[in-house]
Amino acid sequence: MNYVRRNEYMNQLLSWKDKQLIKVVSGVRRCGKSTLFKLYIEYLKSIGIKNEQIIEVNLEDIEYEALHSYKELYQYIKSKLYLQGSSYVFIDEVQQCDGFERAVDSLFIQENVDIYITGSNAYMLSGELATLLSGRYIEISMLPLSFKEYVEYLEVHHLALPATFTDYVRYGSFPYAAVLEKNDITIKLYLDGIYNTILVKDISKHEGIVNVEALERIVKFLCSNIGSPISTKKICDNINASGRKISVNTVDRYLHALTDSFIFYRAERYDIKGRNLLKTLGKYYVVDTGFRNLLIASSSPDIGHQLENIVYLELLRRGNKVYIGKVGNNEVDFVAEGNSGRVYYQVSASVLNEETLKRELKPLQEIRDNHPKYLLTLDDIMPKANHDGILQRNVLEWLTK
Repeated sequence: MNYVRRNEYMNQLLSWKDKQLIKVVSGVRRCGKSTLFKLYIEYLKSIGIKNEQIIEVNLEDIEYEALHSYKELYQYIKSKLYLQGSSYVFIDEVQQCDGFERAVDSLFIQENVDIYITGSNAYMLSGELATLLSGRYIEISMLPLSFKEYVEYLEVHHLALPATFTDYVRYGSFPYAAVLEKNDITIKLYLDGIYNTILVKDISKHEGIVNVEALERIVKFLCSNIGSPISTKKICDNINASGRKISVNTVDRYLHALTDSFIFYRAERYDIKGRNLLKTLGKYYVVDTGFRNLLIASSSPDIGHQLENIVYLELLRRGNKVYIGKVGNNEVDFVAEGNSGRVYYQVSASVLNEETLKRELKPLQEIRDNHPKYLLTLDDIMPKANHDGILQRNVLEWLTK
């Protein structure tokens, strides 16, 4: 099979090779974690690492069901360690093993053992793992395909970018979806399988959630309100108004479960002038717009909010911490903090209308500092526009640069 080459993630793994740290690759189901391991193992073999030095365990494979006990997992891997040199240990979907952190901790202290693990929820990075291995692991957060990866894999010509982006937004960015026939029925069946596995296996089972219907209502509410400020009370009131009773505490618990499973990401609000984080009215973004379009029947494609969702995820991919900016009574879509400093972003489908352009520029114009400011749109700007220091860029070019 011709795999999508996830070069950014591969480079991260390569930079940590043979370092005395556990490499944890986290991300939503089917985003490509297992494939990343396959590609990395291919690389190891290409530089002379022997088959006997590589130990692979996929805990979702029934072949390894007996290893769901941490003691059995540890003994199995220890028995296969290569005694004449380094061993490279790969454990896929490690959260399937109860108490896995004890096995990982014991393997970590063995000589010449380089450990790599994946997991599909954030539970594995809490509790005992963080306590036992504090300072001894690094996390590589993985997302489905970026638009640049999607375009490169499909070998799309520059002129076809707009049509390809339409597919990317509509059908989503999971790697296998890129190769499936682009029709609603095929993609729906594929995404529905991932979605139900996450809800049943990663959330309901782990959290002991019986009221799956309420959980699904919250998912659909979040998908319907991408890019809008959300409070726990607002969700609670919406569900209670429909005649189904739920408490604020239960909603809050479900929201944490949804973000822990990487199906949603929460962006906090940041007061730019006051320089502090605000505790209320954050926004939620879905890990894949294909999920949103699967769950929400809408006559309007709502491209503006979906575009905002895609830009948010791209900023995360590029290693940023991302906040919603508050400046006076106005809002900046994103404040991105990364290695190169702070950058402000405003996102709009189109600003060809003069009033829309003024509205989108106003929050950026109120910021009194020298950090870069961008307005990203689908408009074909030639040449690139500059609004008194605010740079307007075509979002497809920005996504593929």
